[in-house]
Amino acid sequence: MTFDPKSLSQSWPLPAKPRPIVTFGAGSIVSDAHFPAYGKGGFPIAGLYDPDYEKAKALADKWGVTAYASVEETAAVENAIFDLATPPAAHAKVLSALPDGAPVLIQKPMGSDLAAATEILKICRAKNLKAAVNFQLRFAPMMLSLKDAIAKGLLGEVVDFDVYLALDTPWQLWAFLEGLPRIEIAMHSIHYLDVIRQVLGDPKGVHAKSIGHPNHKMAQTRTTAILDYGDRVRCAVSINHDHKFGRKHQACEFRVSGTEGAAYVQLGVNLDYPRGEPDILEIYPKGGSDWVTVPLEGTWFPDAFVGRMANLQRYASGEDSELVSSVEDAWKTMALVEALYQSNATPATALETLPQ
Repeated sequence: MTFDPKSLSQSWPLPAKPRPIVTFGAGSIVSDAHFPAYGKGGFPIAGLYDPDYEKAKALADKWGVTAYASVEETAAVENAIFDLATPPAAHAKVLSALPDGAPVLIQKPMGSDLAAATEILKICRAKNLKAAVNFQLRFAPMMLSLKDAIAKGLLGEVVDFDVYLALDTPWQLWAFLEGLPRIEIAMHSIHYLDVIRQVLGDPKGVHAKSIGHPNHKMAQTRTTAILDYGDRVRCAVSINHDHKFGRKHQACEFRVSGTEGAAYVQLGVNLDYPRGEPDILEIYPKGGSDWVTVPLEGTWFPDAFVGRMANLQRYASGEDSELVSSVEDAWKTMALVEALYQSNATPATALETLPQ
């Protein structure tokens, strides 16, 4: 059987009657990703709120929407889909102000640590919120295609999952991260860990080391991790955000191997950020004799944000039966992050000393 790369799914179906979106937060993620994605997907934007009203007003005027003056006024918008583009520490307060049963998308991470994620989970349960976390990498065209390829058996049984990054991330763009105790795993690699969970499920345990770099003051920008899936599946994560030696040997890629096929993914947005490079997906299919390029019809930014919002909207209207990355599932990704930090804080096995 010949593999047709165009047969793989790359997008999430849109809702029949999209509801208006109300956003909390007016940061760069809203102006650069959320609003452009919602515009592309045809989702109506009602307005937004930010503690810095002038900042919110400037962005609202740009998009022709309302700038709300308070959390309470924002939460009172009827029939809305609430979009929390807020810092982790602000999630709980905003969620508590939303009407019971409301559909809501929560920016990742789901709290600053697992304890905060647990508090958020309890709030969502108590208020019966239709709540999902914005792990939007699951909805990137390359990842939807990869998931479809695996589901169709093109790789056989997945037995190897490698995440490898060696690039130059401009940390100066996020000066607010300086001084925070948890950076790389909690704010960046959490996306990759979430996708690994979607493909492989939850690991039995983890080994991890996450460190900073002498050339800056960020707490961690380099991570090495092993996720233990027993004796049949190997999963390794190697992250270096400080490879500042030209583009030639930089990389941002997944290598997913099965018993009968394999996939290669390039996550282009992280290369030469924020301009980025194209995403790439290549499949060596079961029964094939060479790598086949999948022509992608979109990119992580902004298309994954379209799919993420589409699933929430469709779940709220009853068109989708599953809410992808619900707070129940996202809590497990946070538990994986917590386990990695616990491993990082645990001394490694020491070597024996040379006998005298």
